[in-house]
Amino acid sequence: MSSLLRGIAASNGIAIAKAYRLVEPDFSFEKKAIQSPENEVARFQAALATAKSELEQIRDRAGSELGADKAAIFDAHLLVLSDPELISPIEDKIKTENVNAEHALKETADMFISMFESMDNEYMKERAADIRDVTKRVLAHLLGLQIPNPSMVTEEVIIVAEDLTPSDTAQLNRNFVLGFTTDIGGRTSHSAIMARSMEIPAVVGTKTVTESISNGDIVVVDGLKGEVHINPTPEVLEEYRKVQADYASQKAEWAKLVNEKTVTADGHHVELAANIGTPKDLKGVVENGGEAVGLYRTEFLYMDRDQLPTEEEQYTAYKAVLEGMKGKPVVVRTLDIGGDKELPYLNLPKEMNPFLGYRAIRLCLEQEDIFRPQLRALLRASVHGNLKIMFPMIATLDEFRKAKAILEDERNNLANEGIQVAEGIELGIMVEIPSTAIIADQFAKEVDFFSIGTNDLIQYTMAADRMNQQVSYLYQPYSPSILRLVKMVIDAAHKEGKWAGMCGEMAGDETAIPLLLGLGLDEFSMSATSILKARSLIRNLSKSEMEELAAKVLEMGTTEEVVEAVNATISL
Repeated sequence: MSSLLRGIAASNGIAIAKAYRLVEPDFSFEKKAIQSPENEVARFQAALATAKSELEQIRDRAGSELGADKAAIFDAHLLVLSDPELISPIEDKIKTENVNAEHALKETADMFISMFESMDNEYMKERAADIRDVTKRVLAHLLGLQIPNPSMVTEEVIIVAEDLTPSDTAQLNRNFVLGFTTDIGGRTSHSAIMARSMEIPAVVGTKTVTESISNGDIVVVDGLKGEVHINPTPEVLEEYRKVQADYASQKAEWAKLVNEKTVTADGHHVELAANIGTPKDLKGVVENGGEAVGLYRTEFLYMDRDQLPTEEEQYTAYKAVLEGMKGKPVVVRTLDIGGDKELPYLNLPKEMNPFLGYRAIRLCLEQEDIFRPQLRALLRASVHGNLKIMFPMIATLDEFRKAKAILEDERNNLANEGIQVAEGIELGIMVEIPSTAIIADQFAKEVDFFSIGTNDLIQYTMAADRMNQQVSYLYQPYSPSILRLVKMVIDAAHKEGKWAGMCGEMAGDETAIPLLLGLGLDEFSMSATSILKARSLIRNLSKSEMEELAAKVLEMGTTEEVVEAVNATISL
């Protein structure tokens, strides 16, 4: 039976395919007495063999697509499944206690996990995680359950999940994942940002999509309207195939602007840049006519691995991006870990409110052994292109000065080692904390540029967690309070002859772009897939008219009034 869910349009486009549920199954079971221990041991051995076969496939695929280091993780898992120290006690328990294999497996695995986790040895603690992973896989086969693995998808699908973590999205096979939809999240959640960078339609924040969709259901993800159609009627499907074709035509029109400058109707030039996470994203920047990289999120270099990247690994990645942009500006943000981005191998403390906690520059200033190799790698790579370095989560002038001092120290160290570093590297900050926006005039005397990170600036200003569905109504990019803060930052930069950009998702928002143009923003950095649409919009706007609009909305009291004013002006 067909049904419709509404959520948040997170990434433009229409996707039609079968559902693939990326949802953890229910592993609950009861302890049972069994009649034939031999049959139960045979059942356990069959589940073990299936799990091994599955892991071998995953290992081989990881090796060919992700490299030998990723494949080694699965080699370790296979060793666990062949270890008689684990397997024999499970079989003995089945035989001596006449219990079902599920119970024997869990009891034995829990004993080993508890033992390894209590050891004061990092290697042993990692073995506990391996045992937990592989025994869960065997248990799934005993219970007849399927553990979802997005990297093993071999047909066109739409991913259905409660949410998508960075490691989930890293595993998605771009050849087969046509779109996704989630229960939670907003336009600025990690999954939404990843969807835009992957150029796949997404609808997030539906609240109930995992309850409503089964594996194999036909799903339409409407990333234009924020709708999800489940098992649609033939008529609805036909209608959506037309919408899909129309959207493709519209994209073809935008594509004609790929080599054009971003100039308003009255001749004012602004820079349209792209936000990227890895060197692989450069292809999208070039294909979509990006004039710069306005935000290189370096934390993706640190994710989905079991140790920090070396200075050499980082240098190689930064060099690739700088060379790939052929002299166009590349703004690299230093490590921004914390909040919703964790690194398990750092063993950071659990916090009540990680978004307001030990993250980004706060972590780097305290753990210089992490920060310094990154700065060295960036400085070494600077000779290969037009590098600008940006520090995230700066709250005080003192933090900026300390970070700059460490950078200068490493520049001197490299000079002493005879290693060349580019001259005149611009040094800026992300403005994402209200305290920084309020004294932007003081920061502007010392930094070379500002990049406004609205994803966090909005949630901190409104005291509303952007991941919390109950307060999502307070995530208001067009609020007069936010617009006033943005104006303060831009004006402060211009007064000191500096430039101001924006790398939050607001920079690519159709309603926000006219306002930001009127407020004087110099650089708009967004998902690469939003660039051509934004260029098309800006070419039809007059900067002088947008300045009048911006002056008007700064005097308004509500978001609704602001949106009405924009719509009335743009539709004229």
